[in-house]
Amino acid sequence: MSIAMQNDQQQALYQSRGAVISLQQLLIQRHAAKIVEYVSYARSIAGISGLHMSKMRGRGIDFEEFRPYQQGDDIRTIDWRVTARTGTPFTKVFREERERPVIIAIDQSSSMFFGSQVAFKSVIAAQAAAIFCWMAIDNGDRVGGLVFSDSEQSLVRPKRSRRSALHLLNQLQTFNARLADKEARLASAQAGTAAGGLTKALADIRRIAKPGSTLYILSDFSTLDETAIQYLNQLSRHNNVVCCVIYDALEENLPVPGYYTITDGMRKGTLNSYSQTARRDYHTLFRNRMEALQAEFTRLQIPYLKIRTNQYVVEQIRQWTVQTL
Repeated sequence: MSIAMQNDQQQALYQSRGAVISLQQLLIQRHAAKIVEYVSYARSIAGISGLHMSKMRGRGIDFEEFRPYQQGDDIRTIDWRVTARTGTPFTKVFREERERPVIIAIDQSSSMFFGSQVAFKSVIAAQAAAIFCWMAIDNGDRVGGLVFSDSEQSLVRPKRSRRSALHLLNQLQTFNARLADKEARLASAQAGTAAGGLTKALADIRRIAKPGSTLYILSDFSTLDETAIQYLNQLSRHNNVVCCVIYDALEENLPVPGYYTITDGMRKGTLNSYSQTARRDYHTLFRNRMEALQAEFTRLQIPYLKIRTNQYVVEQIRQWTVQTL
């Protein structure tokens, strides 16, 4: 069996499908995470590898070098042996070793409960979040996150333990299951974004994210507004932010020409995809929206990853990490 075929079989095994995701599917993503290559960013505050070496110098764990004593240095760092040997005061310089908190924000709002092939956007977002979560745990990082819907959210503060990861994945599975409950989903959507939504999630993350954290935001960004953009700008100044845009093939292009019954859960209608003008305008709207998101993320210097629902999630993340290296 070829290596390529083995990889395809592995990815098929890890790929989540359908409208809901189980806790077991989230747990199995620990094996998928091992396929992904870690990204090494140039900025000292960025990255998703384990116990990171900070470029900030000071008293820390690992000795780095000797240098001549300078006024203001802590006299406790003077190395008296080197000083006696050279006749000049020398001090030790240390490089701090710092673990980086990883915070994963996962959108499980009503707009994510949509999919035309393989899996719903809410499921794909959950799978990708699980991969990032296990990558952080395997690397020794503290991991936490925020799962949010239209009207509520659940915060898991970053900790370096499997228990923290399991708590986050449990909350994620709970929110995902609620989307499949029609009455709960409609009630959440009708409640609006006063108590939940992307903007509220980013506002709460600002309060728990310490400088140097890595933040993954997995959403379709359909409710991205000026306030949310301001929060992203503030977060990206002192943290490494990665925006993962989840989208479905049917959002990009209308289906093959025909008449289709559509519903938003409350009302039904008919979609006519025979019109070439309608098909062109539909795709143009999607393209313009994606270009606007890209332009905004680029302006904020925020890396972004597009994840399509009908392709292997782990392979899309792996390709993105390779391109980012």
